[in-house]
Amino acid sequence: MKFKESVCVDNYAWVCKHHNHRGRKLKRSVRHKSIFSKSKVSLFNWMRFVYRFAQGLHLRQVDMINDDISGSSATLSKMAQKLRDVCTTAMDRYQQARGQRIITNILCFQQYGRGRMAGGWKRKKWVFGMLGVNRRGRRHAKPVLRLVERRRRRDLVPLIAHHVKVGSTIISDEWRAYRNALPQLGYTHFTVNHSVSYVDAQTGAHTQHIERAWRTVKENVWRLRGNRTEDILVDHLRVIEWYEWLASKHCKGPLGQIIHDIAVMYGH
Repeated sequence: MKFKESVCVDNYAWVCKHHNHRGRKLKRSVRHKSIFSKSKVSLFNWMRFVYRFAQGLHLRQVDMINDDISGSSATLSKMAQKLRDVCTTAMDRYQQARGQRIITNILCFQQYGRGRMAGGWKRKKWVFGMLGVNRRGRRHAKPVLRLVERRRRRDLVPLIAHHVKVGSTIISDEWRAYRNALPQLGYTHFTVNHSVSYVDAQTGAHTQHIERAWRTVKENVWRLRGNRTEDILVDHLRVIEWYEWLASKHCKGPLGQIIHDIAVMYGH
């Protein structure tokens, strides 16, 4: 097929004039089997939307409607879902390539979404987070974020075992779910009693990086908008992981990473 000018919304199409078509041209949209298929939004506005999503800029639907990216909230929601699917698929692919135990030397935290920064997240579930750090305790900005029903041992410890390499050092608060289980699994475990101090006097262990990271997570959830269901919250957490693990490390930044991931997901 050849890329030619055509009378259509995109002004170009793939066209084949082979004799097998019995004198009729076979035409395919440039959007065929792409992220843009079945969408009436122009490709120019699609790219404006992709840029905003990757950079985290002006993501309120009212702003995008005012800027003529789309006139419909439903359309914008579908576009955002497609990009969240791209990020989630990219993270799944990355973890499968590296193996599930992708982080070492972590800080643990569990928090419930409250207030304005929780982004409208109303259900009584907890986000359990693990943040990779180096040997000096400095954060690597590599979080793993999971929504859990409760903060019981059988909910939290399997997540740690699933994602954290054996032999790693783990720093957490003194939540009883971790108390005796982690050393038995081969981890070095330090705790901080926040009712006494924020830095353990004997070990020097602290969770200051986690406190700062949790605030960043809440800000990002709020910034991503539309967080009214648990499914969307899970998607938002995966987008945050995607940004920290992949997008921030890409040579062309988040925009370059998301264009790469779109191409991989849709086979281009």
